[in-house]
Amino acid sequence: MRYVEVGGLRLSVIGLGTWQFGSREWGYGATYAQDTAPAIVRRAIELGVTLIDTAEMYGFGHSERIVGEAIEGRRDAIVLATKLMPLVPLPAVVDWQVRGSLRRLGVDAIDLYQVHFPNPFVSPRSTMAPLRSLLEQGLVRHVGVSNHSLGRWRTSERGLGRPILTNQVRFSLAAPLPHWELVPYAREEGRVVIAYSPLGQGLLSGRYGLEHKPGGWYRSRSILFRDRTIRRALPLIAAVGEVARGHGATPAQVALAWLIGHGNVVAIPGASSTSQLEENAAAAELELTASEREQLTAEAALFELAVRR
Repeated sequence: MRYVEVGGLRLSVIGLGTWQFGSREWGYGATYAQDTAPAIVRRAIELGVTLIDTAEMYGFGHSERIVGEAIEGRRDAIVLATKLMPLVPLPAVVDWQVRGSLRRLGVDAIDLYQVHFPNPFVSPRSTMAPLRSLLEQGLVRHVGVSNHSLGRWRTSERGLGRPILTNQVRFSLAAPLPHWELVPYAREEGRVVIAYSPLGQGLLSGRYGLEHKPGGWYRSRSILFRDRTIRRALPLIAAVGEVARGHGATPAQVALAWLIGHGNVVAIPGASSTSQLEENAAAAELELTASEREQLTAEAALFELAVRR
């Protein structure tokens, strides 16, 4: 495993996303939360994965509980990240929310507490004010944001009065805009972009196509798996597959390697099984050539343009 060091945090370049823990919309079956999810967390730690990301809204707190139970006795090995829903970011409300996350996770402090999305009705300064108090109390060690534009990220930093180390956004070869908009800023300022949905919900894995689409409520309704989108993605999928064959790797590993090859990007794919987790983690050792990266970036840009038409 490789790592990115920022602000005292040691982030594995491949982390673990846990949206699917405790949430049935992914269609992973009734026993997934009870048996598979805890095993995935434990195996991730064994593989050197340090970044485990959850949120209070994942399964209405169920994901946090699963993670908390799975990391018992292993707390010092991980960077624990969760997220705040900023619906009413008043000090008393935020204090109640963070203490709920701490209780569900079974920890005394959260390493990375992220604002899950911008609240369009509340200024960044007002959103960040109660988070300063959490930092001062030691309940939170670092603040991050999620789904923030570059402008909102910078404004939020001014509101917090200190660096916001991370911005977690949808980022993949199927959603490449952060490559141009966020990564340069993060690189210049010593920040990190955390890429969620790094495999385009599985579109880039090579497992799905026009004749075989994913199940589950969430992905079956995704724009990425409409026939029109899949057809427009075929050149990108083919390019990923070609690079994968050249390295003896899987398409998913190539898609992840493209992301973490930026240097200040870490990816948090989910996993439906420990074997998929192991495949994802192995991508940390895959290095693409400059020409391969350029080819994939060009195909990603063409796909982005085609989808926006």
